Amino acid sequence: MTPDHSALVASRTFGDATVTIISDGILQAAPMISWLGVPEREARAAMPEADAAGNMAIGMNVAHVRIGDASILLDPGWGELDPSSWLVTELQGERSPGVQAGLASLGIQPEHITHVLISHAHDDHFTGGTVTVNGKRQPRYPRARYLLGRADWEGNPRRADPASEVTAHLGTLNRLGLLDLADGEYEVVPGVTMIHAPGESPGHSIMRVESRGAVFYYLGDLIHHPCEISRLDWILFERDAEARRAAHASKARLATAAAAERASLIFTHGPFPGWGRIVPDAGGFRWQYE
Repeated sequence: MTPDHSALVASRTFGDATVTIISDGILQAAPMISWLGVPEREARAAMPEADAAGNMAIGMNVAHVRIGDASILLDPGWGELDPSSWLVTELQGERSPGVQAGLASLGIQPEHITHVLISHAHDDHFTGGTVTVNGKRQPRYPRARYLLGRADWEGNPRRADPASEVTAHLGTLNRLGLLDLADGEYEVVPGVTMIHAPGESPGHSIMRVESRGAVFYYLGDLIHHPCEISRLDWILFERDAEARRAAHASKARLATAAAAERASLIFTHGPFPGWGRIVPDAGGFRWQYE
């Protein structure tokens, strides 16, 4: 009997596009309240789900878009990881049956995928793009073009390390001529655009889907928690001044556009399925789960 993995997926239609959120598991973020770099009292007020130690469970969600003849995966998830990866050693997570199982529940096989859009070059967002077969690494989606923001490839210091996940996975795709680099606003197919939104990384991208006036955004790690919309100046993780300015500007542009468009959005580390909206609030914005 074929396993039923329908609980891994949640779909909505946006005009002629179908967007499906797929759960790739749950991570334990410890201690997440310290990642904001603000006083603990303020962080706890903004993150009431954190436990006494400041830890909380966060999602690991990717998305699939079917529009016209295109079958597009927005981030391939965390796939095969080296046991020494920080995702394994530092984040005690719970893996779901995986992106492949979620796609299969939709009747989608790896060879059906036409494009894989990678939000940024952090391990949990791209290591699912390749797979090892008979000791040889190869693309998991053999007929797809893989797209990544240019600044996350060119000049990426991890490319100099032959043991890095960047070299193993993205390097394989590049060597095989399957990795395309995106700049600015890059139209992948009509209705689907990669938008440069730096801050989390130099080449971080968000994805916008529009069809017949309905709009959806996949935010990757533009935010990690809804409080980062209410407080655009709050930036998770340690960032230098330039990266913090870039993240603030990227969030402000997104919030203004998404609120005006009444768009639906998800971010990778929200609770599954995580559908939400950004709405005006007291001269600023706030995240509202749907």
